Amino acid sequence: MTDIVATTPGLFPLPDWAKDELSDLKGHQKSDLISGDEGGDVVDAYRRAREEVVTLQQDAGLDRIVEGQLRWDDMLAHPLAVHDNVETRGIVRYYDNNNFYREPVVQGDLTADGDIAAELDAASELVDGGLQAVFPGPYSLSDLATDEHYGDEASFLDAVAEFLAGEVEQFPDVETLFLLEPSLVENAPADGQDERASEAIDAVASATDADVVAHTYWGALEEKVYAHLMDADVDAIGFDLIADHDQNVYNVQEYGTKDDVALGVVDGQNTLVESPETIRDRIDWFEQQTNSTYDTVYATANTELFYLPVNKFEAKLESLANAADLAVEA
Repeated sequence: MTDIVATTPGLFPLPDWAKDELSDLKGHQKSDLISGDEGGDVVDAYRRAREEVVTLQQDAGLDRIVEGQLRWDDMLAHPLAVHDNVETRGIVRYYDNNNFYREPVVQGDLTADGDIAAELDAASELVDGGLQAVFPGPYSLSDLATDEHYGDEASFLDAVAEFLAGEVEQFPDVETLFLLEPSLVENAPADGQDERASEAIDAVASATDADVVAHTYWGALEEKVYAHLMDADVDAIGFDLIADHDQNVYNVQEYGTKDDVALGVVDGQNTLVESPETIRDRIDWFEQQTNSTYDTVYATANTELFYLPVNKFEAKLESLANAADLAVEA
């Protein structure tokens, strides 16, 4: 019987009170965004916000609890944006939407600095079990950044993978690691680079004993990219059933997949709240179409959730948790 695990890919919206408080504390300019050396009042505000979103997930009944990534002003680019050897420059559009991040320009060696590990350490004190880490995948992080140090795409991708692996090695014990890889869809690697991208993901996954999900979204992977991703030693691949269910199913029908899957069955960018029954129907449909019964299905939002108003975000967490309960009762 399939184990339905209710979870999210993180990057939550800030609670309304925290948004107001941090706006006053941090200011409103690009230079006021998170840099890794925040003052005590800012640190305390994020601490209280983290406690709130962790409690929210636990009260909703999610099976995996994330830290929330509330400090990530630059979305997936955050781990580089706060690095000492990275300069942040102009504002760049975050994929094809109305969000923006500071362009991280790598100017020196990317050595692990423990920024994300510190966030997870703080979250681990609030969670009895089921802690999940959320991290950009190496291909997406290198795609969002500019290299002025390593010299070529291959060397830069390898360096980013090594940096991320070093960060992962500092994590506290986590049950699951979600590596977010939207660039594999949005800016698919070329021939040769697709194999290297898979190897980079494998390098990061090898740095932890946790179950690793390579989560892709905003569409479906090109067939060759998917075939190479299957070679990575991850426990599950994530499929965005909101943006493109047909091509994602085709990839699995044609090339197979892992024993576990992550399914984006809740729309992280739309305020319409899916019912638990709708979520369960989408999971059942995927299993029927791929003619498979999976050991574990991670039922998740397809994308990060910071796009949503807080009340809709909270409602979607509850629907995901309730959908997993329906699976147990079925």
